[in-house]
Amino acid sequence: MERKINLLLLLFALIGGTIGFALGEVILGSLLGEWPRFIVVGLYFGVIALCIGLSCLIAELISPRLSGTSWRQRYTGLSWMLLVPATLVLLFVVSGLLQLTYGLSFGGVKQVKDIVLVIDNSGSMAETDPDNERFTAAKQLIDKLESDKRVAVVQFSDTAELLQPFTNLRTQAEKDSVSAAIEALEPTDGGTNFTLALEESMKIINEKADSNRGTMIILLSDGFSDSSIDEQIAAYQEQRVVVNTVGLSVVDARGTELLQYIADSTGGSYYDVTEANGLTLAFQNIYDTIDDRTLVTERTGVNADSTLYMLLRLLSLTIIGAAIGVSLGLVFDNRFLAVSFGAGGIVGGLLAGFILDSGLSGRSFWDPVTRLTAVLVLAAIISLFTFVVPIKENTGSKLRGGGRKIGSGSSSKSMGRPAKDSRSHGF
Repeated sequence: MERKINLLLLLFALIGGTIGFALGEVILGSLLGEWPRFIVVGLYFGVIALCIGLSCLIAELISPRLSGTSWRQRYTGLSWMLLVPATLVLLFVVSGLLQLTYGLSFGGVKQVKDIVLVIDNSGSMAETDPDNERFTAAKQLIDKLESDKRVAVVQFSDTAELLQPFTNLRTQAEKDSVSAAIEALEPTDGGTNFTLALEESMKIINEKADSNRGTMIILLSDGFSDSSIDEQIAAYQEQRVVVNTVGLSVVDARGTELLQYIADSTGGSYYDVTEANGLTLAFQNIYDTIDDRTLVTERTGVNADSTLYMLLRLLSLTIIGAAIGVSLGLVFDNRFLAVSFGAGGIVGGLLAGFILDSGLSGRSFWDPVTRLTAVLVLAAIISLFTFVVPIKENTGSKLRGGGRKIGSGSSSKSMGRPAKDSRSHGF
């Protein structure tokens, strides 16, 4: 058993990790939100493992310092056969299962699947939103909602009315029907009553058939309501329903404070929009905060600072790191390398988990840099761990066919001379 380092393998592992990261970012950008998250995350880590495994295999073919020359001479065909199932397939399964677990809701917090749009339709909106940009923004948001989401629409002024009950959005026709209901809205001359708006929204939440689906409110208004809302806020807090608020050209400072209070009290966010054409971006930013957790993206919503999900991410990345390390050992058909790389994967995966959990922030530039850093740290530690956990060449005493190797198990003397020590001495 010897401690060795193949610097060429380290270099190639970093190159492979970079290529895998680039391909993984394409997968995230094109499939996340379109395909189930466990499939996307499984593909992400599967592709990274495949690229690292391929690069390490090429490095050992050029300079077999870890697996030995006997592997290069006799077993490279088997390594090529094992490459895809041992990396891509294995990590797809492991990462997909871990993502399924990470996506579960614990501690009574339900994953948001239903959205209630609460739209101010009072008389003052004719001045702050003369072109009905709020309706356009609502329709654009509905078009972007994933197929597993449902939406309901409430309009309010000095009264509140359910415009559209919870509707599935699996097809474009269903989305179009909701958009048509919003398009048919006519401005009123009424005032602004947040109490009735919140009561009507809570009513439809309590009446919906599937109570296991988490709900989020998006409330848009341009004014101030002097009615008491403490009772309504307590109901939202009890059911852990987040209310995000949008203030459009709010002139009265009390209106801004009230909308901010509603959001803060329920764990939501307040968005101040000065021009009506900025409502689309505000709605999109709110939708992006829905807690659709993945192991490689920012954790948002009520679980953004959850210790439980932080630990779950660290554990998941540790398991993924170990799986990548073991997969490399399988590619080389060497149990000693599997143990060494696997141990390195545990350490590297834990560090990668810390990097992701502390570095992901939702920013379009910084998040890819964070993921790249995590991948490179993981690949480097796996490659270097053969200097920590000793290995030896997997030469064995028998051939694959069951026959004994020439010279294997022979006497320590041959023709009167000591037999040569055939062990590899590399560092």
